[in-house]
Amino acid sequence: MTKTAVTMTAAPTRQDRAARIAVAVLFLTNGAVFFNVVPRYPQIKAELGLSNALLGAALVAYPIGALLAGLLAGAAIRRWGSARVAAHGIVATTLATLTIPFAPHWLLFGAALFVVGALDSVVDVAQNAHGLRVQRRYGRSIVNSLHGVWSIGAVLGGLMGSAAAGLHLPLAAHLTISAVLFGTVALVAYRYLLPGPEDAERVPDSARPSFSGAAVRMLAALGVLAACGALVEDAGASWGAVYLSDELHAGAATAGLAVVALQVAMTLGRLTGDRVVDRFGQRTVARAGAALAAAGMGTALAVPSVPATLAGFALAGLGVATLVPAAMHAADELPGLPAGSGLTIVSWLLRGGFLLSPPLVGVVADLTSLRAGLLTVVVAGVVTVVLARVLVNRRG
Repeated sequence: MTKTAVTMTAAPTRQDRAARIAVAVLFLTNGAVFFNVVPRYPQIKAELGLSNALLGAALVAYPIGALLAGLLAGAAIRRWGSARVAAHGIVATTLATLTIPFAPHWLLFGAALFVVGALDSVVDVAQNAHGLRVQRRYGRSIVNSLHGVWSIGAVLGGLMGSAAAGLHLPLAAHLTISAVLFGTVALVAYRYLLPGPEDAERVPDSARPSFSGAAVRMLAALGVLAACGALVEDAGASWGAVYLSDELHAGAATAGLAVVALQVAMTLGRLTGDRVVDRFGQRTVARAGAALAAAGMGTALAVPSVPATLAGFALAGLGVATLVPAAMHAADELPGLPAGSGLTIVSWLLRGGFLLSPPLVGVVADLTSLRAGLLTVVVAGVVTVVLARVLVNRRG
């Protein structure tokens, strides 16, 4: 027997408001932990003596770990609950990042990223599952704002990483500070998350769970849309600092601003996304945003300079801001599926974007140039314009 969502009509209680703040804090810490590492990629690349292709091969370990572990998230949530899995998973992720400074070879660096990616994929599903629990209690959309807070965390982490790189702070000391800070915050937030079973906000549905052909096709399309959003985001995270440093000769602190520009714009788009989507619809917003991302990044690559590149990453981030939340929400609301299955599957499929991006961009960069490799952002925008037809132009 499946479950269907309950739409709450009463005003949120004090517990509901506390849970919303707590789950938002988890989104923030989840974004901040990994993005503390991203601006240090040029330093790691130089210290290990890596080519673009070898760096890409190491970076791909992160999405591989996420893909292998992602489908375990549902079982973990059913056993321990989304609150515990999300909060304690963040603590485990911070500990895993502490192995990165001690990796003497690109294979060991990749192994560390593999563990971080595996933990992050489980945390990602758990925090979204808990956020959707809170959303059902509110009776209105809050999921974009939660992803917006994740982006704030990513910006915070990116700024911390850029500052640490600019100050030449040892990587081990930098990541220890990050682990202690964000691990403690996650444990405090855990106390205020919603108690009870994961289906507490749902009522039984008489329909028998079934993965029909139509449902499978919808999940595939939603997964590709989410993967396109992930690919755009990963381009800024994995290659933005390297592109500015190697091809545009920017300093370490300036190079780290590529991911910050993307995440700042994505944050603004997500924090305002609920109202925009309610007014214009998911399909319209996704298509317009994808066109903006493709045009902005395409122009930046055609006119290579530090200001144009930062603007291009910013437009790319703004353009795909609501894409992943829209795909996740649509998947979670697909009728006839076992509870949580749509969210878990699309969350797993979006990791394909992270899996594809690093090696693809790295190989193209070594064969031609990194500027050509970043054209994947433009391609992702075009694909999104086409596939956004599966989204609806109405709320919910």
